[in-house]
Amino acid sequence: MNAVPVALELPQLAALAAALGWASGMRLYAVVFITGAAGHLGWLPLPPGLQVLQHPLVLGLSFVLFVVEFVADKIPAVDTLWDAVHTFIRIPAGAALAAGALGADHATWAVLAALAGGSLAATAHAAKATTRAAANTSPEPFSNVLLSLAGDAAVPLMLWLAVQHPAVFWPVLALAMLLALVLIAVLFRFLRALLRRFMPRPPRAA
Repeated sequence: MNAVPVALELPQLAALAAALGWASGMRLYAVVFITGAAGHLGWLPLPPGLQVLQHPLVLGLSFVLFVVEFVADKIPAVDTLWDAVHTFIRIPAGAALAAGALGADHATWAVLAALAGGSLAATAHAAKATTRAAANTSPEPFSNVLLSLAGDAAVPLMLWLAVQHPAVFWPVLALAMLLALVLIAVLFRFLRALLRRFMPRPPRAA
């Protein structure tokens, strides 16, 4: 007989909220499916605000979108287009999932989690989008695929750390955010310089 999972404590819920926010900026549909599947299978006692993720319809749709995103993220140029469209989806979804992790029992914390979750999702998304756009400037496809696989692996790892080892999760998240900010700053300058190189210069006045 399977043991009933113990309800998550506040430190775990806070770490889970942060993980959901960050991971949504990387792989939103993987986050929804993995979290929902863990709750559906009894591996993780989802808080009330996230229990909708384990509904069969949500699981089915999130799995389909997870597969589509998994494939699209491996194709140069398609991944950049996908990221551009999901700028308007990942960030609010990250805020909503982070808030749902704390739920109505911790209303103040839920609001703070939504703000933090949206910020984490925005930072992770911006770092991912700029990194992949820069990688697409290279003619070889291998760096693109390797970066995509690294993102695929990072999402479940961060979710697992948040629940099982929240004390370890926080410094790992801090390092991930620091790396993201560095990548955004460096690669944005690279892409801007590249764009200027290929843009036609205005004709000089006589």
